[in-house]
Amino acid sequence: MKQVGLFFGTFNPIHIGHLIIANHLVEFSDLDEVWFVITPQSPFKVKQSLLDNNHRFQMVYEAVQDYPRLKPSTIEFDLPQPNYTSDTLAHLEDKYGPDYAFSLIMGEDNLKSFHKWKNYEAILEQYSIHVYPRISTGEMAHQFEDHPKITKVSAPIMEISSTFIRKAHNQGKNIRPMLPEPVWKYMDEMNFYR
Repeated sequence: MKQVGLFFGTFNPIHIGHLIIANHLVEFSDLDEVWFVITPQSPFKVKQSLLDNNHRFQMVYEAVQDYPRLKPSTIEFDLPQPNYTSDTLAHLEDKYGPDYAFSLIMGEDNLKSFHKWKNYEAILEQYSIHVYPRISTGEMAHQFEDHPKITKVSAPIMEISSTFIRKAHNQGKNIRPMLPEPVWKYMDEMNFYR
């Protein structure tokens, strides 16, 4: 059975922090692969600042080409909007069946609001969650502190954000070191976030 970690996000754009965390998980956990699930619309984010789905897919595709255990996923592109993780998980189970075991990957900051997610109790009953550290959040959300399905991962702490990259790029700052080289090239050629 293939163990797949699902790393959900808008990836607007994908950056080296995302890659470092995903690669850490395939190298230092029981995960065989990490899928970057590109979300067309998060229920918690405003859509107007998002690039088109296909452009964000292309950047993820470019970013993971040299990492065979990291994959881009468009699974949410054809699902009803906004996307809810519980619905996506049900769709993945239908599509891939018993040969795949899915788990979630999220930062400590997302775990703090996890109790607001649609069907979060059902998600926790059926799926494991790998939680990576964030500086700004302090302790893990206490209601999930010792939950048997939640594993705190000692991944490198990455405080790079797509929001910061977009704003800095728009201000003419050099953000190239924060992006995988092919992502930078694509973003620069397409003149995104200026």
